Amino acid sequence: MKLPLRIHAEGRRMLTLLLLGLAAICFVAFTVLPNIAWIVAGVSLLFFLVILQFFRNPNRLVPVEDDNLVYAPADGKVVVIEEATEPEYFKDKRLQVSIFMSPVNVHVNRNPIGGKVTYNAYHPGKYLVAWHPKSSTENERTTVVIDNGNTEILLRQIAGALAKRIKNYLEVGQEVRQGEDFGFIKFGSRVDMFLPLGTQLDVQLNQKVKGNKTVIARLG
Repeated sequence: MKLPLRIHAEGRRMLTLLLLGLAAICFVAFTVLPNIAWIVAGVSLLFFLVILQFFRNPNRLVPVEDDNLVYAPADGKVVVIEEATEPEYFKDKRLQVSIFMSPVNVHVNRNPIGGKVTYNAYHPGKYLVAWHPKSSTENERTTVVIDNGNTEILLRQIAGALAKRIKNYLEVGQEVRQGEDFGFIKFGSRVDMFLPLGTQLDVQLNQKVKGNKTVIARLG
C-alpha cells in the first residue's frame, strides 16, 4: 500500500515529541477548560499539520540519469543567476545559481549530478535572511563539491533566519548517484550552485523549480 505522505527521517523524532506534547495540552484543556477545549484542539491540530508539511519527503526519481544534465538540488525559486567569484574551493569566477527554499517548500536536498565527492566542509556562522547578499559567505553553511569525471559542481547549503539545522550526509571520496538525497535544511533556506562559466542554463530568474524534476543546466 502506497502511503499518501512520506516523512523524512529528520522530522520523525520532533514530530513524535510534538504530537505527545500537543496531546497532553489537549488532555489538560478538556479536563480543566472544557469551554475552550475544542478551540485548543483545533489550534493544536493546525500547528501539527504546519510542522508536518516541513518534513514531507516526496518520492521523486530523476526522469533520466545523464551526466550532462544538472537537476535542481532543491524545491524553491531561483533568486540568483550571475557570474561570481567562488572564494572557498575554486577561487575563480563561476556561474552561480541560487535556489531559495521557503517554509512551504520540500526541504530535502538532492544530488544534481552523480560522481565522486571531492570536498566537504562545514562552516558555523550567522543567521542572516537567506536572500541577504552576504548569507552565502557569512551564514552557517555546508559546502560540497561533486566531480562527475568531466567537471566539478559546488553545492552550498545555507542556513537562514529560521533554518538553523543543516544536515549533510556526504563524505569526501564517496560515490554518489544523481537524484539521491544528500542533505536536509530544516524550515527552509537556500542552496547555491557554482557551475563552469559558459554552462547552458535551462532556468530563468524567479522561476520555480522542483528537486530531481527541473533541469537547471546542461554541461558541455
